[in-house]
Amino acid sequence: MKKKILLPTDFSKNAWNAILYAIELYKNETCDFYVLNVFNATGYALESMMIPEPGERLYEEAKEKSEKGLSKIEERLSFRDDNPNHKFFMISQFNNVLSAIKDTVEKKDIEMIVMGTKGTTNAGDLIYGSNTVLVMEKVRNCPVMAIPENTNYKEPKEIVFPTDYRTQIKRRELQYLIEIARITNAEIRILHVTNDDDLDEEQENNKGLLVEYLDGIEYTFHTLHNIDVKGGLNSFVESRGSDMITFINRKHSFFGSIFSRPMVKNLGHHSQVPVLALHDLAN
Repeated sequence: MKKKILLPTDFSKNAWNAILYAIELYKNETCDFYVLNVFNATGYALESMMIPEPGERLYEEAKEKSEKGLSKIEERLSFRDDNPNHKFFMISQFNNVLSAIKDTVEKKDIEMIVMGTKGTTNAGDLIYGSNTVLVMEKVRNCPVMAIPENTNYKEPKEIVFPTDYRTQIKRRELQYLIEIARITNAEIRILHVTNDDDLDEEQENNKGLLVEYLDGIEYTFHTLHNIDVKGGLNSFVESRGSDMITFINRKHSFFGSIFSRPMVKNLGHHSQVPVLALHDLAN
C-alpha cells in the first residue's frame, strides 16, 4: 500500500538531510512524498491584522522565493532518487509552520512527518528547534520523526522504546514503530528506568500486552535502576550505539516531559539519533 510522507523544509541543510533520511528509510516502499515549504512575508506579523494579500509585493516576493527553493529541491531529487515507486509533490503555502503542517496532514491524509530538528534560524545551543518541538507536541494525529542535524542515514539496527509500564498501550499506537522495525529488520529495546525492584500487577499486565503486540519482531526488555529517566535513556543509547528512540507522546506523560521545551537543551546524546514521537489515540 502506498505511504504518504510529509517532509517540511525551510531549505536548511538539516531539512535536506531529513528528506534524504526519509527516502532511504522507505527506499523499498511505494511512497508519495510531499515537500512542504511555508512562507510568510517579512515585515508583517502573522498575528496582526496586516496580512499581505496575493498580488502585494511582499507576498509575491516571498511566494516566488518559496517556489524557487522547492524547484531546486525537486531538481536535486531527480538526480538522487531513482526509485520508480517514489513520487514527489511540492507544496508552497503562506501560513505559520504548525497550521500549514496540520492542514497538509489533513488534506493529503499524511501518515508520517519527517523533519529536521533545527531550522535556519535556531540558536546553536538548541538541539531541537522550536518548530520541531511544537509539531511533536501539537500534531496529535500523525507520528513525527525528527532527524538531527548531522545524522547520515544508516539502517536502524536498534530502536529504543522507553516505558514506565504504567499506561496501557494500544496495539494501534505502536503500528508505525512495528512497521519501521519490519522494513529495516531493526530490533526493539524496551527500556524501563525505575527506582523500584519489582513491577506491580498493572505494570506486569501492560508488559504482557507489549509481548503480544511485538510478536514476530525481535525485541528485548531492559531495566535501569536508580538513575533519572533522561540520564538513563542517554547512557543506554550512547553505550549501545542505538539508532533511534521512539516514545508515545501522551498529553500528560512522564516521557512527554523529556521533550518539553525547558528540557530540550538537556537532550544530550539524543541530538545524535532520530526520535520518533508516536501519539496516544485517546487524544
